[in-house]
Amino acid sequence: MVAPKENASKQLRYDGRVVVVTGAGAGLGREYALLFASRGAKVVVNDLGGNFHGQGKSNAADKVVEEIRAAGGVAVPDYNSVVEGDKIVQTALENFGRIDVLVNNAGILRDRSLARISDEDWNLIHDVHLKGSFLTTRAAWPVMKKQNYGRIIMTSSNSGVYGNFGQANYSAAKLGLVGLANTVAIEGAKNNIQCNVIVPTAASRMTEGILPEILFNELKPKLIAPVVAYLCHESCEDTGAIIESAAGWATKVHFVRGRGCVLRTSIDEDVSPEYVQQVWNRVTDMSEAKRLNAIGEASLSLVGVLEKLRDGQNNENSVTETFRYGFKDAILYALGVGASVTDPTDLKFLYENNPEFAVLPTFFILPGLLAVMGSSLTASAIKHTTFDLTNILHGEQYIELFEAPATEGVLTTTSTVLDVVDKKSGALVITQSDSYDEQGTLVARNQSSTFVVGAGNFNGKTKAGPEVKPLVPNPKRSPDASVEVPTHQNQAAVYRLSGDLNPMHIDPSFSAIAGYKVPILHGLCTMGVSVKAVLKQFGGDDPSLFRAAKVRFSKPVLPGQTLRVDMWKEPNNRVCFRTVVVETSTEVLSGAYVDFKQIVIKPNMTAAVDLQSDAVFAGIKDRVAENEAKAKAINAVFLYKITSGGKVAKEWVLDLKNAKVYEGPVQGGGKADTTMTIADGDMIELALGKLQPQTAFMKGKLKIAGNIMLAQKLAPLLKTEAKL
Repeated sequence: MVAPKENASKQLRYDGRVVVVTGAGAGLGREYALLFASRGAKVVVNDLGGNFHGQGKSNAADKVVEEIRAAGGVAVPDYNSVVEGDKIVQTALENFGRIDVLVNNAGILRDRSLARISDEDWNLIHDVHLKGSFLTTRAAWPVMKKQNYGRIIMTSSNSGVYGNFGQANYSAAKLGLVGLANTVAIEGAKNNIQCNVIVPTAASRMTEGILPEILFNELKPKLIAPVVAYLCHESCEDTGAIIESAAGWATKVHFVRGRGCVLRTSIDEDVSPEYVQQVWNRVTDMSEAKRLNAIGEASLSLVGVLEKLRDGQNNENSVTETFRYGFKDAILYALGVGASVTDPTDLKFLYENNPEFAVLPTFFILPGLLAVMGSSLTASAIKHTTFDLTNILHGEQYIELFEAPATEGVLTTTSTVLDVVDKKSGALVITQSDSYDEQGTLVARNQSSTFVVGAGNFNGKTKAGPEVKPLVPNPKRSPDASVEVPTHQNQAAVYRLSGDLNPMHIDPSFSAIAGYKVPILHGLCTMGVSVKAVLKQFGGDDPSLFRAAKVRFSKPVLPGQTLRVDMWKEPNNRVCFRTVVVETSTEVLSGAYVDFKQIVIKPNMTAAVDLQSDAVFAGIKDRVAENEAKAKAINAVFLYKITSGGKVAKEWVLDLKNAKVYEGPVQGGGKADTTMTIADGDMIELALGKLQPQTAFMKGKLKIAGNIMLAQKLAPLLKTEAKL
């Protein structure tokens, strides 16, 4: 890094300018005075000469004047108190005939805890800091107005901005200086009088013994002086700014205001403390905080709120939020729905520098979800009762992409209540969220159906309107493809970091209240896993081919369970699917589909490999055909998952209720009574009698889910001879 040099650009000069610095006998004030004088200014060095408690006298001002004169500069001392600000300004006028710059720097401390601050402690601090700065500024004001030029500095403190224990008097005065400076800046604008605030942290008589030594030694006042000097130069255009500076660093400080929340639905309605409590998280939300540059902006925004209320626009039925995302957000979401570096095709969802880096389509459910979750839309739609998070279930979700979204950007999402349906046992609230990019183009539309348990029977409509996207039943035939996707124990903990922080998915005590033994996986996580599998199977793993998806969340999933996604290719580039928990044969996503712009077909994962154990099932099929009555007597459905290389390579079903043996998942929407998972080679050993079922089970080679006792009835069917 190249060190800054004065001659790197034209030197800032103050030739012909008259500068008054109060409290200039030491510390910051001294450095200000020396720097201004070295750049050609004529300086009034004001200092009463007391210690930092405001007590005693000294010739501090004379010493600084001597330093300036010894260096060839021009300066005069002034020994007046800032509460006699007119006398300080008079010193400038008598010696130099004008005043161009006023640096209100004088200060003292009288630190006491709140209960111990005396009236004298309070008044003295305010006299020196706040009143003294006002009086000196007021005295300089007519001179600056007449010459149509002035630069004024107020000195605040982090104690004023943030507060500090034992400094109630000091912090109140210091923040008061910010308000004073704001008004001075406004009133001085037409006469080229600028006023700014410096918030310095510097080692001085006032901070010695308070700051740690290592910090005290680095907080050199001379490192702050150039910042103040620039603020006072004619080339600086800032006014009304708050600048914090310390140790060779500076920044601008802003007071900002959040987006806020309307606390009533019409101009005639009152505000209740209970409703304030209900929406308090929105009142205090600072995610969309903005800087207001003038009091008029605050008033104008309030007028806008009142106009909407007067026009009957219920703010609680619509909410607009901003959603910012980058590659880290997209990657975190992909990890949450099971993307893995062990699958080379997933790398484009996990690595921002991949030439095909893309965002999974279901990621764009988040803008609408977070907008609705962070609002009171659902509460505003149900006014006849109260409820909490434990009463809320996510019923259905629809997402449609109109444009291929960018891999990073800002989306503005407007969410509205689309419909409310009385389901008797609860209320179904359907919200619609439209997300627009920065050019105003509609990118995504989401419809979320929220079921509020116990909020039904309010004599409402019993069916959703035509604008709500319907579910689609699965075809009555065997799936065209089936894919198994394991979830992991930490999946909910990862997925929730994408924004859905409902404690039901992480906190065992909270999930217990909702009736679950352990925290469950987010329904939208299950949807993301499933749509990703469909995209891989029928969309060429290309998110740009995705158009829309819809699901119903019929049952919960526990982290660690394995999901099987059954898929049916339908006309018009639609793929219907269902998702089933393998361990329990429970259908967890129903009536689901994905619409593509174009379908790209991959081989059926359950029928693409020839295995040795195929001969075993061919033999079983023959024996069942030869003796249907004996097979039907077992009266059960068995699902075999045959693995190869540690992954499920093929499925076989022994439907002994109907005397059928076939390859693939259970047909007709039914469920297996018993599911068995075994490696291809171990299945051969089992059929030849070289491996006993009990031994295989105890050694973990045979995994059984469902009715274990039924598996014992299969022994006669498994034995084979010829076809091996």
